[in-house]
Amino acid sequence: MSDLVWQPSEERIRQSNMMAFMSFAKDLHGFAGSDYQSLYRWSIDNAPEFWETVWEFGQVKASEKYQHVVDSLQKMPGAQWFEGAKLNFAENLLRACSYDDVKDKAALIFHGENGTRNSVTFQDLYDQVSQLAQAFKAQRIQPGDRIAAFMPNTIETIIGMLAASSLGAIWSSCSPDFGINGVFDRFGQIKPKILIATDGYFYNGKTINTLSRVKDISEKIEGIESVIIVPFAGLASQENIAEIPGAKLWQSVLDSHSPSSIEFEQLPFDHPLYIMYSSGTTGVPKCIVHSAGGTLLQHLKEHLLHTDLKQQDTLFYFTTCGWMMWNWLVSGLAAGATLVLFDGSPFYPKPTVLWDIAEQEGISIFGTSAKYIAALEKEGVKPKESHNLTSLKAVLSTGSPLAHESFDYVYRDIKEDVCLSSISGGTDIISCFALGNPVLPVYRGQLQCRGLGMAVEIFDDKANPIYQEKGELVCTQAFPSCPISFWNDENGEKFHNAYFADYDNIWAHGDYGEITAQGGVIIHGRSDSVLNPGGVRIGTAEIYRQVEKVQGVLESIAIGQQWQDDVRVILFVRLADGVVLNEALEKEIKTTIRANTTPRHVPAKVIAVTDIPRTISGKIVEVAVRNVVHGDPVKNTDALANPEALELYRDLEQLES
Repeated sequence: MSDLVWQPSEERIRQSNMMAFMSFAKDLHGFAGSDYQSLYRWSIDNAPEFWETVWEFGQVKASEKYQHVVDSLQKMPGAQWFEGAKLNFAENLLRACSYDDVKDKAALIFHGENGTRNSVTFQDLYDQVSQLAQAFKAQRIQPGDRIAAFMPNTIETIIGMLAASSLGAIWSSCSPDFGINGVFDRFGQIKPKILIATDGYFYNGKTINTLSRVKDISEKIEGIESVIIVPFAGLASQENIAEIPGAKLWQSVLDSHSPSSIEFEQLPFDHPLYIMYSSGTTGVPKCIVHSAGGTLLQHLKEHLLHTDLKQQDTLFYFTTCGWMMWNWLVSGLAAGATLVLFDGSPFYPKPTVLWDIAEQEGISIFGTSAKYIAALEKEGVKPKESHNLTSLKAVLSTGSPLAHESFDYVYRDIKEDVCLSSISGGTDIISCFALGNPVLPVYRGQLQCRGLGMAVEIFDDKANPIYQEKGELVCTQAFPSCPISFWNDENGEKFHNAYFADYDNIWAHGDYGEITAQGGVIIHGRSDSVLNPGGVRIGTAEIYRQVEKVQGVLESIAIGQQWQDDVRVILFVRLADGVVLNEALEKEIKTTIRANTTPRHVPAKVIAVTDIPRTISGKIVEVAVRNVVHGDPVKNTDALANPEALELYRDLEQLES
């Protein structure tokens, strides 16, 4: 568990933003430490001073100064941060547009799977945000109004968000692969005034027309007054969008106004910025409201300190705008970095497509999902041998626990000298509890550290903090990016029950993890999918890691089945083409699990399936499969990318014995 796989050089440590921050904290507040462990402890024990230092170090732009940093660190939810401050989120992201050495460099570079490449400079970005903001203002958009996007991950989507937030409007987005009911479940709750939508998108070599869905959305969701159509797939014209009420083409909306100085609405720190959504696999998605100040401050901390993001960097994250990593990526503009956007299949027309872009654009920080890294290895892709990745200094991974073997793959086949940062948090906090760190070593299978200012502990069954043991991941102290509320949750009951019902004034995140001897973190899976055979708690990630070593197994999903007054582990495997689950393969799977874990981890049954259900953001859904196996309802299949896959798990004869 303590295999050292990477160590930053002394020069890299010395030149890092993290070390500059330590010096800054020493000057501002007398911080006396010299390493990350002491900085982390100081950030928890002196949280107001720490967050003030982040504000100053991150050069937050505000028209009015705050009166105090926080009223109470023990009040969760409800702690009031930076009361009295007035600021604007978009103004902070666009501040680099005024820098002489930045305004003419690329701010956003877009690549599509069909080979399209577009880019805008920081000056271009500012001008187009100005034009769209004027159009919104002409439609009487006020602070607190909602603007929603049904869009791919394009330059226009970011322009839309910045224009909305410049006026204090609340932004919310879904990617166009969401089914119509999934969009209704989300946007129908928040009733946006303006919808920005695509005419279609490209995926895996196919063009998917979305105009009929846009028409349905605009007609059926109450409150939509106008629709702006982005002809991303080249399918929209003024003639064929005439049937969509209030629809106009993107360029005509921009052309109706000339670029001018943006009047950024100055708003309180806790003014709502984003509405994000829970996965919705257990019912209608919860609408999670995030503040402008909390999001900005937390992202500045994570980008500048934990990711070592600098003005000269080129930052990429493989994401859709229906996943929180899109919101995280966009905040990189505040550092003056260039952002690279991609929309489409990461394996079309070939599995190296993202690495082709990384080489072409000189990407220095490459973010993706654990699933993508595992799939790359299965495909035999070796970027280290085929691509010039001189610029690459960090690889980030999230979405699910990164397998130990994926650490080996990155250092063996992508690049030896790179900071591999497996990070973990969630939509719930629009940020991370465990993060990367440019001044710390990387240990195989571990997330490098707990995030600064995040009082993360692992609790046992009696709510005692434990170390080097598995338990519930909690946060025991208030933090700025705690959500403001859930939308339409007047008495706050749903919000309280989601995170605070288990422990008073303590955030329970729903992850099952441990803090290691090296100070890192291991996430073993979601708490609600933890297996419990014979009363022993097992994280599903512990099983997946072993199973997916086996040749011929592409991926797997494990559940606990109620059986004879106990729980037994059932493992479903998706196999490569032409591979059959015979007695020998089943024995190899079980032997691999037993040899590397414990007899309790070994499944009672191994069953082959042709598909594994997952959310639209790519996460497998153990709870939904468990419900199907037990004959219980799955409340909201619209939250799934492939709901039809659930039928593969219904009424299986193998589960009757």
